[in-house]
Amino acid sequence: MGNITLALPEDLQERMKKHSEIRWSEVVRKSIANRIDMLEAMDKIAKKSKLTKKDVDEISRKIKKETFEELNKK
Repeated sequence: MGNITLALPEDLQERMKKHSEIRWSEVVRKSIANRIDMLEAMDKIAKKSKLTKKDVDEISRKIKKETFEELNKK
C-alpha cells in the first residue's frame, strides 16, 4: 500500500485532534477513491462523446457567459 504525506494548516490539525475517534486516514482514502471513481466515469463518458475540443470550448464559453450574467442580475 502506498503512502501520502499531507501538509495541513495548524488550525485544521487542531480541529481534527478534537475528534480523535475518527480515522482520518480512512476519511481521506474514501475521498480519494470517490474522486477517482468519478473521474473514471467521466473519462468513460468522454470517450463515447462526439464533441470536439472546439465544441467543448464553445459550450464552456456560453455557460460562463450565462453564469456571469445571472450573477450580475442580483
